[in-house]
Amino acid sequence: MSTSMPGENDGFVTALLTDFYQVSMAYGYWKHGRHEEPSVFDMFFRKNPFHGSFTLFAGLDTVLDYVKNFRFSESDVEFLKQYLPKGAEDGFFEYLRNLDCSQVTIYGVQEGSVVFPRVPILRVEGPLGICQLLETTLLNLTNFASLITTNAARMRIAAGPDKLLLEFGLRRAQGPNGAMTASKCALLGGFDGTSNCQAGKLFDIKISGTHAHSFVCSFQGVEDLKNRMLDGVDFWALVGKKRISQGWSNTNEGELAAFVAYAIAFPEGFLALVDTYDTLESGVPNFLAVSLALLELGYKPKGIRLDSGDLSYLSIETRKMFMEVNNKVSSDFDFSKLTIVASNDINEKVLISLNDQGHEIDAFGIGTNLVSVSLLFKLL
Repeated sequence: MSTSMPGENDGFVTALLTDFYQVSMAYGYWKHGRHEEPSVFDMFFRKNPFHGSFTLFAGLDTVLDYVKNFRFSESDVEFLKQYLPKGAEDGFFEYLRNLDCSQVTIYGVQEGSVVFPRVPILRVEGPLGICQLLETTLLNLTNFASLITTNAARMRIAAGPDKLLLEFGLRRAQGPNGAMTASKCALLGGFDGTSNCQAGKLFDIKISGTHAHSFVCSFQGVEDLKNRMLDGVDFWALVGKKRISQGWSNTNEGELAAFVAYAIAFPEGFLALVDTYDTLESGVPNFLAVSLALLELGYKPKGIRLDSGDLSYLSIETRKMFMEVNNKVSSDFDFSKLTIVASNDINEKVLISLNDQGHEIDAFGIGTNLVSVSLLFKLL
């Protein structure tokens, strides 16, 4: 995974990304000649998130990048002039224009380290004025990142080491910057990939995804299937034969048409969302009919995704159906090993409950629950 940060901060992380009272205090220090006094600040937190016993620290690379490039632009200084008292001295604004972090030293635990309450995560040493100005931004850059990384690690522990975990939180994230941080930090916490294409490109993360219910619903029947051919074969007709031979003639035809369309587009990566109508009576049989046809043409299907209902029960029953087909069909392909992916409001408690129920799920797509961590930054 790349640790470079282009795109994650989108230009918002500048010296001006701070609370105004930090600037007010900096002026107070400067006014009384204390801004160059040596100071030491520690960053720590009071409680672990999620009522847990540990936190994973994240955001260090972003912090170091911010400190390295810390400067107030001329427009930043002119903006602050509007809000500081009219009598604020020009010398202070000149101080801001020339300010950087060349005299600041940062000590920190390694990115991804396990950390605990009231134990310093970062120590910032340097002149009092500049260290004070860093406080808000450093908290901003590490709070959310540590939260997501910790949440991801807890879910990895709950899911187990052999399950594939995919971060699907883009649409639920706190804006584009939050989404980019979530994708990056979920990987740090133990996830295997993301649905976020931008994060995949910028951070070299594997991206995954198939189709949504809307794709299935867009097909009402075979009349919506504009292309029936795959490798010169009428694929719709071939699927129909497999469907009838297995006794699945009462499945939803629109759903079947959608699966055929998707398989024609992705014959080597066919993984279908099977719960749009009736998972066990229509979705899984339709998937299997298409899979049998793909196998006849030399392609290997990948599996199914469940996005609603009793995920444990449906995964167990789906696996049974895979095994039944495996016993009935003469093929070198092992249907019992098809992948079952689950999504839909999955969290740590759900993962633990699914384990207790003996589920048959191989992979989880999870939209991370975004909450806050209470890190502190205190002068020693």
